[in-house]
Amino acid sequence: MDTEVLVLGSGLAGLVLALKVADHAKVVICTKTDLKHANSALAQGGIAAVMSEDDSFDRHIQDTLNAGAGLCNESVVRRIIEQGPARIEDLLSWGVHFDVEGDRVSLTREGGHSARRIVHVADHTGEAIHAHLLKVVLAHKNITVLERHYALELILTRHLDARAVGPGRCVGAYVLTPDGDVRTILANTTFLATGGAGKVYLYTSNWSGATGDGIAMAYRAGCRVANLEFMQFHPTCLYHPNERNFLISEAVRGEGGELVDSRGRAFMKDYSPQGSLAPRDIVARSIDAEMKRTGSECVYLDITHKGRDYLKKRFPQIYQRCLDLGIDMATKPIPVVPAAHYLCGGVLTDVNGATDVPGLFALGETACTGLHGANRLASNSLLECLAVSHLAAETYLNTRSDFKLPGEPPPWRNSSLSDPDEMIVIHHIWDEIRRLMWNYVGIVRTDRRLQRAANRLQMIQQEIGEYYSSFKTHTDIEELRNIALVAQLTVRCALQRRESRGIHFNLNCPEPGPEARDSIL
Repeated sequence: MDTEVLVLGSGLAGLVLALKVADHAKVVICTKTDLKHANSALAQGGIAAVMSEDDSFDRHIQDTLNAGAGLCNESVVRRIIEQGPARIEDLLSWGVHFDVEGDRVSLTREGGHSARRIVHVADHTGEAIHAHLLKVVLAHKNITVLERHYALELILTRHLDARAVGPGRCVGAYVLTPDGDVRTILANTTFLATGGAGKVYLYTSNWSGATGDGIAMAYRAGCRVANLEFMQFHPTCLYHPNERNFLISEAVRGEGGELVDSRGRAFMKDYSPQGSLAPRDIVARSIDAEMKRTGSECVYLDITHKGRDYLKKRFPQIYQRCLDLGIDMATKPIPVVPAAHYLCGGVLTDVNGATDVPGLFALGETACTGLHGANRLASNSLLECLAVSHLAAETYLNTRSDFKLPGEPPPWRNSSLSDPDEMIVIHHIWDEIRRLMWNYVGIVRTDRRLQRAANRLQMIQQEIGEYYSSFKTHTDIEELRNIALVAQLTVRCALQRRESRGIHFNLNCPEPGPEARDSIL
């Protein structure tokens, strides 16, 4: 085989998995663009972990269950949260430096948390951790990194043996190289760590590569997916014509920032007794309702009372980015709007990241472990990356065995036809899907909007099928195929949920049902 372990994706989950197994197995990491690009690097807030004597696992668990609106798997929640301190120690042992107060790590608070438990590096935690772990990964002799290698499809034993029944085992992936060739990478075990699917929506905080690739590949391979209707909309994305995906961290509200309207009136108490510290789903819907009520294009986040020195020290990147755009957050409120941010659903896995297909794991935002339920608690995402990658590595190392291929993988079928004019149409379809999802499958939904989206996506799928079979393999076509499938599955999940719960709000059934159930496809 080409490698023992194949990791698709270079965010926090993939890097941690690679480091956890590399002392015992050869690892290949494939990343679709440059190593530095990943949603992990955009995470501002931090990592939720119980690190204080004033806090407890039970409090963190209860906060997570409350935010998840009854849909969290409590045993999974406990397993992941109780790992928090140990996983922070992992990062410290790899040389990551967090903000400190005296001889202890500094802890901040975010919406939905009952205690200060967010371990952070100023306002760019994800970037700091990701950049440091990249250095550690690149220095490891057992890890090979292939940049600009786009994973197209998973290779299954049924592709190798015509007599096989069912999907069989995952044995690697077909990968598009920077030269436009398709390479076959075989592996004993494959880990999907390809991130989320924010680019399925028109407005998102995600990086440009968050196109749901891992979810689409896993679904086509025979994995179940679950809860895709729970796309979390971050309440406070900077509203500015020159900056479409810059987040204003939830920590700004955690440190006393108040959501106000254009007249400076704090309005969140009208919608929740927790005010601006309510969970994200409540805050996002409240902002949406306030904008519709007043006809405003945005609302504002006011933290001017903290003063310039404090803001420059606590939120250096946010402060400077706003200042570069002509917004002095020390003297003026920051204009903000909601944007698609984090997918709480994904490929259905157990707490160890194992999927329905043997030899295939899913980690991080690609997976649906049961931790987040119907709404993710702030800063639990990086914790999940650390904890599940650790458990997945343990599972792999304890159960791995030699596997004999039943045959050779067939060559990738690739047309030689390429037409620049037709590629423009690809971009038009991409834009149509994202606008369709934003308008019909957004923060507030209705049955009629969802059905319209389902009908149009069905027609779009037929158009994409023609392009896919006719033209040479290209990343734009592959990403379009993936976002179209994830969009279609999202609408199916949303239509299946005959209630409003957590992030998913449907005006035709505005109350939660009597029993919380996953929407599994």
